[in-house]
Amino acid sequence: MVVTSRSTLGRFARNGTMRRAGVSYSSNDVNGEMVFSSLPFVCVFLPAVVGLYFALPRAANNLVLVVASYAFYGWGDPVALLLLMPSVAVNFQAGRFIDRAVGAPRHQLISAAIALNLFVLIVFKYSDFILANVNFLLGEVSLWQVPLPHLTLPLGLSFFTFHIISYLVDVYRGTQRAQQSPLAFTLYIINFPQLIAGPIIRYSQIADQLGKRKVTLDDIDTGILRFSTGLAKKLFLANPIGVIADQIFALPSSNLSVTAIWFGAVSYALQIYFDFSGYSDMAIGIARIFGFRFPENFNYPYSAISIQDFWRRWHMTLSAWFRDYVYIPLGGNRFGPWKTARNLWLVFLLCGAWHGASWTFILWGLWHGLFLWFERLKVVNHLLLRCPRAIRNAYAVLIVLVGWVLFRADSLQHAMAFIGRMFGIVGVGPQLLPLTQFTSIPMLILIVAASFLAFPLWPAIKPAWPGLTERGSGSAVGDVLSAGYVGTVMALSLATMAANQQNPFLYFRF
Repeated sequence: MVVTSRSTLGRFARNGTMRRAGVSYSSNDVNGEMVFSSLPFVCVFLPAVVGLYFALPRAANNLVLVVASYAFYGWGDPVALLLLMPSVAVNFQAGRFIDRAVGAPRHQLISAAIALNLFVLIVFKYSDFILANVNFLLGEVSLWQVPLPHLTLPLGLSFFTFHIISYLVDVYRGTQRAQQSPLAFTLYIINFPQLIAGPIIRYSQIADQLGKRKVTLDDIDTGILRFSTGLAKKLFLANPIGVIADQIFALPSSNLSVTAIWFGAVSYALQIYFDFSGYSDMAIGIARIFGFRFPENFNYPYSAISIQDFWRRWHMTLSAWFRDYVYIPLGGNRFGPWKTARNLWLVFLLCGAWHGASWTFILWGLWHGLFLWFERLKVVNHLLLRCPRAIRNAYAVLIVLVGWVLFRADSLQHAMAFIGRMFGIVGVGPQLLPLTQFTSIPMLILIVAASFLAFPLWPAIKPAWPGLTERGSGSAVGDVLSAGYVGTVMALSLATMAANQQNPFLYFRF
């Protein structure tokens, strides 16, 4: 679609076809769901589940987690259980049927199963967006409009849909046998640490763990430490920095200085990183307490030296999913540069749409696809390789920051104005608010500290003090420091959660 004039862009925005909210989210997505960074979860739910898990016989482990997972999900959105529970049952049987079928019936079954799961995702997540765009086109030739259904988006629908599809495809390919235990399959889909916001777990990664797993004291210790780190990221970094980002993005860009605009973009980049990586840390930590080994989801993405490198570090389980289940089946890079470019753009078009039913998300995906293709050009690749690492990192961060504006903006009109102001293209209004309007010295210090923490400084300095950083194996100093760290983080976190109980994660809406 080519927007040819400012008035056309405005009509799109007013008609709602370019707004971020292409779907309706439950009121629970703000203050109803049980989030990891809440007092009910930390003080009641998690201790109760852990206590039951280890108090009951090992044969009851999976049952305890399944019941807890349904309770966790139903706490925030009980009506959505009417979708989740039948979906689990239907896909369990679908996997068994696919596993037994051969020839054409096998292909027909996998096609029907994938189509059914995508249909459910499209209906709940994209129906308003699709019909709003249809209404815009109809508005050009008639007065008749299609009523929008305004369906509530069930929490975590995108995540557990991808879990299901990857399982079914692996069974179809013959790389995995269908799970014969309904309980184990249900646990794979709805295990509460990763149910709502990932990481996206492949069945092959935990198939053995679903049947039998051993939990050691070191697992529990490591899990608690990882959970505490994620909680600190969320409460002490993402939340306060997010306040600054929200304030800046809520204002017309013409009222903001260029410095304030860039400050808002950087603030949002830090907010979404520490928010989502914090959730992933907590999910990995909780799973470890129950004996699961989840894959890592982040590896200091802002230290990337290209956009290709960024996607090897950011939301790694999602990018790997698209690589293995979309990009490679399309042909990957095996059929020449133009088909490779087509495959990259298609993958990141889908990646953007997966994040939300909005043109801003779609353009965010295409923006990344553009530079992934661009970096594959020989002359560009040669030029990047000859640049110092700092220059390559600055290039990658710049592209990512501009992309985050598209991701965060409420509409395309908002995003284009914001980006135009970033680069001095859009003029200023009568009232120009300086950067000091939005921040203070303590907040500046926090943002500088967060910026350093977003880079791999800790892995670089950790080997210098092995006695202080190693836990167990007789390292008493490391154990004491770890216990002190966890105790301090948890005490401060409890106080913070008591003062502010509204701590939704950004990725819950996807």
